[in-house]
Amino acid sequence: MTHRGSILLVDDEEKILKALGRALRDAGHLVVETASPRQAQRLLGERTFDVLLVDNMMPELSGLDLIREFVASTPEGERPQILMMTAHATVESALEAMKLGALDYLQKPFEIDELLVVVRRALEHQRLRTDYRYLVNERDEQFDHYGIVGRSRAMEEVIKRAELVAETKSTVLITGETGTGKELVARAIHDRSAQRDMPLIKVNCAAIPETLLESELFGHVRGAFTGATTTKKGKFALADGGSIFLDEIGTMSPTLQSKLLRVLQEREVEPLGSERTEKIDVRVIAATNRDLRQMVADGKFQEDLFYRLNVIPIEIPPLRERRDDIPALVEHFVKKHAQRTGRRFDKMDDSVLAGLQQYDWPGNVRELENTIERAVVLSPGPVITARAVSVLGGPAQQPAGLPSLKLRQNIEWVERETIRRALENAGGVKKDAAELMGISQRALSYYLAKYRLES
Repeated sequence: MTHRGSILLVDDEEKILKALGRALRDAGHLVVETASPRQAQRLLGERTFDVLLVDNMMPELSGLDLIREFVASTPEGERPQILMMTAHATVESALEAMKLGALDYLQKPFEIDELLVVVRRALEHQRLRTDYRYLVNERDEQFDHYGIVGRSRAMEEVIKRAELVAETKSTVLITGETGTGKELVARAIHDRSAQRDMPLIKVNCAAIPETLLESELFGHVRGAFTGATTTKKGKFALADGGSIFLDEIGTMSPTLQSKLLRVLQEREVEPLGSERTEKIDVRVIAATNRDLRQMVADGKFQEDLFYRLNVIPIEIPPLRERRDDIPALVEHFVKKHAQRTGRRFDKMDDSVLAGLQQYDWPGNVRELENTIERAVVLSPGPVITARAVSVLGGPAQQPAGLPSLKLRQNIEWVERETIRRALENAGGVKKDAAELMGISQRALSYYLAKYRLES
């Protein structure tokens, strides 16, 4: 697999600088060249690179001194991988650079293929370090309100109720619009419970065909139906001793509703094709974006099952009703996706934040995260502007200070089609396509990978 990345190339010899820059670009990397070590220092302070490739012998400032000053002023997690180029007479300086944290060095003269191998290895190291930092950050967030971001009174009430119910084994029904964070609340309840070391099994009832859902939930024995060549444990059996999260419970068919009601009443499951039941000890957490009371009134949801599920109700309000949470959510998502992509940001433009708080967010927190992720990828500089937020978005809802924010119903189609047409107009040249759309080549690479528009 080829890893492409952004490289800062520093060498005071123009011919070498241009030759190496061209070779790295031909290999698919984004390269910024400079013959000035002081300019390199400024660039390192302004943006994030994956690799710093620096010559040692330069009149203005040696490569070793550049590395020494950079390492002293920049935390390890925020540095690129450092590679030094050195002549035979200054190998000692390269070894000193490695003691400071450089990954490797290249002794001049070297072959282009050797350079490409060393750069590829550096990019693999950087990707692993970025992934590790992201995973550690995700893990640490579990201890801050269990990953639930929001300090509004409404969300504090949700968290408080989740903590109280976690101490019991009562059945919980979480309601709220799509994208409000129902699964996060379910995880918070499980993580706070005495069963936290046991599994939390998630089942999206809407994502599994009705013909397979019964087998997924309750399991089956060999020969129970055509294709059942082995015995399979159901999700309830897998969750024994822990919790099961039944998402989109309102989509369940009447037949399965009856079987689920029996499981809740008897605390036992009967696998398909089996004549024996299995006792289970499972806490059930259900979630829906539908109005189950209205469904009961319309005869579309069993009343007995509704009351069995609705022992402890937790309602998550939509984001438009807790706009005070938006700044904290924005900060959280900028940090999360900046770490994941290796970007660095100083702040978000004040007018953008004001616009984000005025928007109604029909897709709730999930839509906000998608918008911020896109802005992080598309922002060329250290300040996130309205242009980065709105690029590739759909028609405008026109909140003050934030044009073109509202997404189309099929935003992914819009993004894919925009990129396809830009590539077509640019004759397949990525650099020209990126310029046509007003985005960076790095952002274009992100969308090409996202939609698998290149092999």
